[in-house]
Amino acid sequence: MRTRVYNNKEQIFCDWRHKWVRLTPEEWIRQQLLHRLVEQLDYPSSLIAVEVPLEKLSIVNSQFSINQRCDAVVYDNTMQPLMIIECKAETVPITQKTLDQAINYNRKLNVPHLLLYNGIQAIYVNGNDIYTSGLPRYADLLRRE
Repeated sequence: MRTRVYNNKEQIFCDWRHKWVRLTPEEWIRQQLLHRLVEQLDYPSSLIAVEVPLEKLSIVNSQFSINQRCDAVVYDNTMQPLMIIECKAETVPITQKTLDQAINYNRKLNVPHLLLYNGIQAIYVNGNDIYTSGLPRYADLLRRE
């Protein structure tokens, strides 16, 4: 991952957005996770999008505010959303409230998989099953779809 200081602000290059972005604690976690998914868990980089508006994923038009976004979306080969990823800074614990909010969004969007991650905790949701250890490989997502 490439970082720099520009106008006295730290930035990181986002390979998925093809631009330099402000390096916040949450952005650091997101970039670490996305690189790990691609480099270690065989996620196709071309099937990952970052900062996706929820309304783009919604079957029912405009049920979400234009400002609501998910941190990242993993797609299948037909460009259907396969997994929503929500990241938090390492100092922000993933609470039941955070999980409930993400599951609620996901129910409306009807995406098969959900991943909450803060660099310490990983919570992976597949339907009604919740896993609290490890990250799924891309092939596992396709099998569980």
